[in-house]
Amino acid sequence: MTARPALLPAFRRAAWHTSADTLRLSGPPAELALVPEVVAASDRRWWEAQAPPGGDAEFRPADRRKLLAEALELFTDGTVTIGDSLVQGPAEFRAAIWATAGVPAALVDRWCGLLREALPEAVPGAGVADGGVPDDALSLVSLPGNTFSCLESVLSEAARSAAVWVRPSRREPWSAARLVAALLAVGWPAWRLGLYPSERRTLRGLIRLTDRQIVYGGAGLAASVRGAPQLTVHGPGRGCALVPPGMDTSEAVAWLLPLVAGDGGRFCSNVRTVVCPGPGAEALATALAEALDALPADPAAPWPLTACRTPGEAERAAWGVRERLRPGDRLLTRRPPTARTGVTGSDVYALPALALLASDDPGHPLVGHEVPFPFAAVVIASPAGAGAMTAGSLFVHRPPEGPA
Repeated sequence: MTARPALLPAFRRAAWHTSADTLRLSGPPAELALVPEVVAASDRRWWEAQAPPGGDAEFRPADRRKLLAEALELFTDGTVTIGDSLVQGPAEFRAAIWATAGVPAALVDRWCGLLREALPEAVPGAGVADGGVPDDALSLVSLPGNTFSCLESVLSEAARSAAVWVRPSRREPWSAARLVAALLAVGWPAWRLGLYPSERRTLRGLIRLTDRQIVYGGAGLAASVRGAPQLTVHGPGRGCALVPPGMDTSEAVAWLLPLVAGDGGRFCSNVRTVVCPGPGAEALATALAEALDALPADPAAPWPLTACRTPGEAERAAWGVRERLRPGDRLLTRRPPTARTGVTGSDVYALPALALLASDDPGHPLVGHEVPFPFAAVVIASPAGAGAMTAGSLFVHRPPEGPA
């Protein structure tokens, strides 16, 4: 008899709910309950009936921060119950993230640490001496699938809003569900929380139904949802690094490697473009490619890579780099584009890659190209070309200055 898959429920109307609409998750048999837009619209009306008129002065900023800190401790190292019966300890959480998103335990630990550092000290944006006064907004945070460190936006909105609805990534919903369960466990008012897994087409409806929104996603998604007055979109970061003239090659590689390969290359702040002056650029590119080739596809490695769980994802991502090469560009990394590891070969990796571009055209399709693995394009740029690339980057990295 085939075991029934686990169901990761939605949280709405102050309770966990299943759904007639589900999505099969990667990894061990599990399904995600989806919330249709018509149900969310009904929930908005229900929420308005719960919210005290004019806001709730009883749930003070200091109370919120205390509960957020307790929830993060539970999220990182505790045991929570998701839904009616899904009991998940820290080991089970890390196993679920590895199975569904290919993120090894070392990165889970690091990202949990980043969330702790992101705990808001006061109500974000309030600017009031006593820590600010939360408003009466219903907020939405729509999360990406590349990293759960973006849950920091949930913490921020929970600190400032009357309530927050979380739309988890359908590729990795476990972290969002765990945070909601942790908040409930420490006493966060249930009517102030929502977990709304949904199809992408439902996102626009959720934006219309809420008062303030934070949406993470790629360029296509970012372009499709712009326009709401209280919407913040976190799109591509197009991270770049500026190598100063005369920088020693070994020092440059030591500086650049963690910027390119840190966090499995999944952050929008990861370096995608390395801008170099002419002399020594090719030697630097070759040395950085060798360092990337030396990174093992091993979850326990010092710079761990992440595995791809969606069938064909690793191959598509790796091929996306190669098909964007122009005449004269060279791919300097030597390994095959993908690798399979594990007893059954089920751990599939897109391996780190580095290209040396033949021009400093800021419109080159590999400049700022973001993929879910470590990749960078090295560009020998004129001052004008370097300026154009930094102008299009949200994250510009420069080497730290030495001692005076």
